[in-house]
Amino acid sequence: MQLISDLSQWRELRSKLKGSVGFVPTMGALHEGHLSLLRKSVAENEHTVLSIFLNATQFNNSDDLTNYPSSVEEDLALARAVGVGVILLPDYAQVYPDDFRFQIHEEVFSKELCGSDRPGHFTGVLTVVFKLLNLVQPEKAYFGEKDYQQYLLIKDMCAALFLPTEIVGCETLRETDGLAMSSRNRHLDPLARKLAGRFNQVLCQAQSDQEATQTLEKLGCSVGYIKTQYGRRFGAVEIATKNGSVRLIDNLVPKGPQVI
Repeated sequence: MQLISDLSQWRELRSKLKGSVGFVPTMGALHEGHLSLLRKSVAENEHTVLSIFLNATQFNNSDDLTNYPSSVEEDLALARAVGVGVILLPDYAQVYPDDFRFQIHEEVFSKELCGSDRPGHFTGVLTVVFKLLNLVQPEKAYFGEKDYQQYLLIKDMCAALFLPTEIVGCETLRETDGLAMSSRNRHLDPLARKLAGRFNQVLCQAQSDQEATQTLEKLGCSVGYIKTQYGRRFGAVEIATKNGSVRLIDNLVPKGPQVI
């Protein structure tokens, strides 16, 4: 497994690689959900590239950026165990030599759901993914469907801007109580973790978006949004912890009648 922090070194290596390349971009703090993407890439491609880059431009809350979990040594061990061939570890200056002067904007869907209360978030996401896809030049890139809005925006961006990479959506991995696996789950204390397990259950079982909102609020969650569209119910909540709060998102096909 090769560790590369100098992107010029990567570009030289990329020019010599033969065979298909699969790519999984992450911000680190790997969990089983990330590993499932990496395993799929390893199974489907001759080379798998993992990037670990905490992308500051997608955070509109400085505390959220500061508190984002980091476990690089553990991440490297996990990546090696599943067969990753190359890990890219660039810094901000290498990814943003322009200091974010050039950006990718989407003017419709990016302003809904997560975009409605996180202004600029998806501009940061789309810009960094565009840059990384140009750098890695993979045949396939793998994204988890927990961030379904992000997945759709990236897929649409690639189609709109004629990027040749196939964007592969992968099923959300969940804990035994249904909570979607997420790096942010590490910040949940035992009481908050118990409440977080109800999030998915309520999204799935509520008969309407309004019922889901009311139920989650009664349980003690601060609800950002609950909205059903594209045949899925999307939700975001803040759950209080001993040291602040944790924002969780999820989406699924609800069992109850859908409100479109």
